[in-house]
Amino acid sequence: MSNIKKVVLAYSGGLDTSIILKWLQDEYQCEVVTFTADIGQGEEVEPARAKAEAFGIKEIYIEDLREEFVRDYVYPMFRANTIYEGEYLLGTSIARPLIAKRLVEIATETGADAISHGATGKGNDQVRFELGAYALKPDVHIIAPWREWDLNSREKLLAYAEKHNIPVEMKRGKKSPYSMDANLLHISYEGGILEDPWAEPEQDMWRWSVSPENAPDKATELELEFEKGDIVAIDGEKMTPAQVLAYLNKLAGANAVGRLDIVENRYVGMKSRGCYETPGGTVMLKAHRAIESLTLDREVAHLKDELMPRYATLVYNGYWWSPERKLLQEMIDSSQQTVNGKVRIKLYKGNVIVVGRVSETDSLFDAKIATFEDDEGAYNQKDAEGFIKLNALRLRIAAG
Repeated sequence: MSNIKKVVLAYSGGLDTSIILKWLQDEYQCEVVTFTADIGQGEEVEPARAKAEAFGIKEIYIEDLREEFVRDYVYPMFRANTIYEGEYLLGTSIARPLIAKRLVEIATETGADAISHGATGKGNDQVRFELGAYALKPDVHIIAPWREWDLNSREKLLAYAEKHNIPVEMKRGKKSPYSMDANLLHISYEGGILEDPWAEPEQDMWRWSVSPENAPDKATELELEFEKGDIVAIDGEKMTPAQVLAYLNKLAGANAVGRLDIVENRYVGMKSRGCYETPGGTVMLKAHRAIESLTLDREVAHLKDELMPRYATLVYNGYWWSPERKLLQEMIDSSQQTVNGKVRIKLYKGNVIVVGRVSETDSLFDAKIATFEDDEGAYNQKDAEGFIKLNALRLRIAAG
C-alpha cells in the first residue's frame, strides 16, 4: 500500500464511491483523483464536484461523454444487431470500456500509480473494467475495494458512512433500494425483491417507460434514416448519435417499449436476475434489422447472425478491447457500407412494428423477380426443378 501515492477513482458521488474515496485515503494514505462521467444516466454529475472537494480532492475530472459513448460504442455494437442470450441489449456492458479507457488516460495524465472502481467481487463489472484497463495500460495497478475490505453489507457501509460523517441520501429505512445503473442506452435494476426470480417487479420501480396498460391508444409513427448502418435522422431531422438515442428513449418509453425481465448468466459463474429498460435501443435494433433485410446479401446477413452471439459474449464479458472483437468489428463495419435507407415504424403498447423500408441506392429487392404476378421472363420457374433435385440428391441416396 505504501507504494501507491496517487489513484484515479471512478466516482459517481453516491454512497458506495464516497465510502471508497474515504477508504482509499485512510487505508492507502494516498492522493485521490476523481473521475465522473456523464454518459446519459439522467442525473446531474456536477454535484460530484462539491462532494469530492469536501474530501479534500484537488484533481477532479467531470466529463460529458454522451456523444463519444453512443458514437464509438453503442452504434458499433448495434451494427452487429447485438443481443446477449437472446434478449439483453448490453446497456451496462457497453459503457464499461469507455470508462476504463478514461480511467487509464487520466492516470497517465496525472501521473497516478493506480486506478480504482466500485464494482463488487460478485459481478461482471469488475471484469469489464479491469480487462479494459489491462488491455490499454498493461502495467496498470488496480485497487478493487470490494475485494479487499470487510464492508460487505449495506449495514456495514452505512455504519462506516456515519462514523466518517459521509452524507447518506435517500435513506429508505432498513429496506435496501434496488441497485441501479443508468446510461443513455438503458437503466438496470437488481437486488431487493428482484432476487426472487418468481417475484414480479413493482410497477413504481420502472423509471423510463410506462406500462402497456397505460400506454397511448394511438400508435406513434417514426421514419428513421440510416447511413452505413447508423441512424442519422428521424422524421427528416438530422441528429447526432446521442440526440438520436435520447429522442428514441423518450418516444419509445412513452409507448411502453423496452422493458425486460431476465435471468442471465454472469461471466463469474452465477445466475443473476435483472430488469432493464432499453426503449431507444429496442427501436434501433428492430429498425436496423429491417434496413439490413433490404440491403444486405443473404450470405453476409446470415454470417453476421452466426457471429453475433460470439460478439455479444465478448462485449458482455469485457473483451471490447480484445483483438478478436476488433477483428469482428472490422468485418461488421465493412458489411454496413450498403446499409443505407429509411425505415418506417410504429410504436404501440410495447411493440415496435416495422411498416416500411426503402433504399434508393442499395436495395437488393427486385420486385420484377419477387412478384407473384407475371414477371415477364425475369425468372424462369423451370430452373427450380434442377435446383431442387441437386439439393435432394444426398437425401435420396440416404433414403434409398
